[in-house]
Amino acid sequence: MRKPALTEVPILPVIAERWSPRAFDPERTLSEDDLKPLFEAARWAASSGNSQPWRFVYAFRGEPAFDALLACAAEGNQAWVKRASVLAYSVARLHSDSGRSLWHNRHDTGMALAHLLLQATANGLAVHPFGGFDSDKVIAAAGIPADFEPCTGVAIGYAGDPALLGEKDGPREYAERQRRPVSEFLFHGRWPQ
Repeated sequence: MRKPALTEVPILPVIAERWSPRAFDPERTLSEDDLKPLFEAARWAASSGNSQPWRFVYAFRGEPAFDALLACAAEGNQAWVKRASVLAYSVARLHSDSGRSLWHNRHDTGMALAHLLLQATANGLAVHPFGGFDSDKVIAAAGIPADFEPCTGVAIGYAGDPALLGEKDGPREYAERQRRPVSEFLFHGRWPQ
């Protein structure tokens, strides 16, 4: 299902086409080969001092690890994430090898995730990042070591029928995408008073 952004000026088509559906096709699956371009794109994200603090932990639907990672998501998210082919969590490193704080870790991890999202869109895949999850559960389920923190849940698969979401959430899939105008977040020279 396409829902291109209604932009004020032209932007790259892959950016306009990217959106976060909740309806995933529960019959279609992805393979390791399908995921390789997504994580290769993440690999080449900008990184402060080339620290590359991002990590990803993932599992395929049907694997015990998928169920363990799914149980970390908020109940409302589990209802739709369970149909994704892959469930991942982005994870950020907190300190460098020398012990210096990587204060930009979440920013850089977000950049890597953005690259992943755009590559997935270009490859015809659906991706929905989400923040509703229990970090401690993710750490335990995935065996994430100290000095790393989960940042974002990421459902990956093929777009599915919005009817799978039921009467409450199905119509949201068809709703027009909304964003605040650029004038609300762009300030030339000085923050407005």
